[in-house]
Amino acid sequence: MENGEEAIRLEVKTDPGAVRKQALWCGIRPGQRVLDLGCGPGKTTAILHEEVQPGGSIVGLDYSPERIAYAASHYGNKKSIDFFTRDLTEPIYGIGQFDLIWVRFVLEYYRKESLAIVSNMKSLLKPGGCLCLLDLDYNCLSHYELPAGIAELLPKLMAALEEKYNFDIHAGRKLYSYLYDMGYENIQMELMAHHLIYGNVRDEDLFNWKKKIEIVTPKLTDLLTCYPGGYEAFLTDFEKFFLDPRRFTYTPLILCKGMRPQAE
Repeated sequence: MENGEEAIRLEVKTDPGAVRKQALWCGIRPGQRVLDLGCGPGKTTAILHEEVQPGGSIVGLDYSPERIAYAASHYGNKKSIDFFTRDLTEPIYGIGQFDLIWVRFVLEYYRKESLAIVSNMKSLLKPGGCLCLLDLDYNCLSHYELPAGIAELLPKLMAALEEKYNFDIHAGRKLYSYLYDMGYENIQMELMAHHLIYGNVRDEDLFNWKKKIEIVTPKLTDLLTCYPGGYEAFLTDFEKFFLDPRRFTYTPLILCKGMRPQAE
């Protein structure tokens, strides 16, 4: 999804109410020191910062200097919120330990490295601290009733994203096994709807899905040659489907949290 407009897409799509609901389930509360791994443009980090007040603090990390510059300029004007650029696939040093680590919509972009990313988090957690993994499952593929041409092409597009761009459409279902295999305790799971779209579409949902297609499909032009009319026709047909109030779209969000053993 790397693109000059990605910060704007992430800003528009982030629902503060949903973030607060997920933060409540994760156990984020006042006074904690929290790490937001893969913080993007910082909007979610700022929401979580509100949830740890009074007395708490938060650090946002992202691999993208552009995203961190955006986050720092828009949300980094408080003493208890900091943003840093880090390679998320490598061990992370120099930021101390945390009561809770939040990893939301990150592992889906690191299919090959996701296990290493999760493994690197344990040293950043205080003993007894909580690691919270939140990610989507069967991403972008649950729509009804798609036109036949789109229904045939969409799974091929997602499979190509996995193969060529390291995306993981099944990231959510793997979270429990990561924490189980790494010896986390008191593992808990929850399932929520991330997308649940029916009837008239909201402007922000239409913007998000159109922007996804505009960013991704030019990277996969070889597949679009078989679609009647090519890229422009695919974009037009998908928007027509999405604007139809009969359309139904959903994406499951899987939440998993576990505690680093006190004895470690």
